[in-house]
Amino acid sequence: MLFVAAFLEPVSMIIRSLKQVIFNHMQLPTTFRALSNPNFRLWVIGAFISNIGSWLQRTAQDWIVISQLTDHNAAAVGIVVFLQFIPQILLLPITGWAADRIDRRKLLLVTQLSMAFLALLLGVLAISGVIELWHVYACALGLGIVAAFDAPARHAFVSDVVMEKEVSNAVSLNSMSFHSARLIGPAIAGLLIAGVGAGWVFILNVVTFIPLLIALYLLGKRTLAGQQEKTEKAEGAGFLAGFGYLNQHREMAVLLVMIAMVTAFVMNFPVYLSAMTVHVFHGDAGQYGLLISMMAIGSIAGALMTASRKQPTFGFLVCLPAGVAVSSTLLALAPNFISFAIMMTVLGFSIQLLTISSFTFLQLSTVRVYRGRVMAIALATMLGSTALGAPLVGWIADSMSPRWSIGISGVSALMAFALGIFYYRQYYLPQQRQSHESA
Repeated sequence: MLFVAAFLEPVSMIIRSLKQVIFNHMQLPTTFRALSNPNFRLWVIGAFISNIGSWLQRTAQDWIVISQLTDHNAAAVGIVVFLQFIPQILLLPITGWAADRIDRRKLLLVTQLSMAFLALLLGVLAISGVIELWHVYACALGLGIVAAFDAPARHAFVSDVVMEKEVSNAVSLNSMSFHSARLIGPAIAGLLIAGVGAGWVFILNVVTFIPLLIALYLLGKRTLAGQQEKTEKAEGAGFLAGFGYLNQHREMAVLLVMIAMVTAFVMNFPVYLSAMTVHVFHGDAGQYGLLISMMAIGSIAGALMTASRKQPTFGFLVCLPAGVAVSSTLLALAPNFISFAIMMTVLGFSIQLLTISSFTFLQLSTVRVYRGRVMAIALATMLGSTALGAPLVGWIADSMSPRWSIGISGVSALMAFALGIFYYRQYYLPQQRQSHESA
């Protein structure tokens, strides 16, 4: 009994310390101001651990396809990406409606449990040695269907756990959590794949769902910022009401077109990075994981920059694709692995600056009653365009070269920049001047 008491005492002290860190008020720098909200701290801790698991699985999934289940076929990785992201488009009307009309916390509990089951299934198949390519395709499609409901609910849920004035900072920090996990997850996955095999990486991902599920359970017993503003049936209850809202705010629609043009190619990094690792640098899973982690370093820097800024302006947003165009072009021309890895940080920074700033602008420009549906459209635009571009990126990598599959990103991003500048000068600025004059 004395031994048990001696063991439980330090454990209870640790629990009390963690509770104080998570739940008590904290004075934090402006860049991290949303973390002073105990609800958001609880959410972001669980989400960070879960995100590490997600990147573990993504890395293992892509590597097992290109290195074990195919003859170094980048197009097969593109198909996996396509199946994982295409449900974002096909299920868009339902997922956006669900994010606004169903209790987001309960919806997230269901989606997280479903994702954990799919990871467990993939792990069992891999460990037992019976896994085939169609198994990965089927699980990728299943994960895509679940993620189509999870993603808009998760993004909108961030605005539920913080006050409206904290939304901009919370969105940036939530994204930084995701990309900080991308810094850790692929590097760990590369080591584990080499040491114990991809199957156990999938199993480890199952374990990482537990902290987020606990956080969602605890948040259910506390008052959330958005609970007093439940979506009403009287206004905007239709599936497609989000499109009507975007039609009234054309600058948001143009921004989504720009995002689609950029992400259709540049966000397919699992395809072109796996192809570059295998065909150009003749590397292994460790090098592949390192490249993704290098990209995450730049992404974290981009997230920190957006977190320290106030709400981004539309004029600022239309210039960001130019940075993606330059960085992706330089990446395609990088002569060796070291320079390529360094340029991955620059590309990660430019992509993150564009995506987080755009999503922050969309969230803060949308009234709360439409926020779930607008975010569903935004996510479907980004992930759906990524899905549609994945097979093409894989085909270019196989038939031409992996460098060309990256270079096309620069061309598309440059076109997005031209579109944004044209709309800004021809329509947005005159509208702003007219509204100021009438005021």
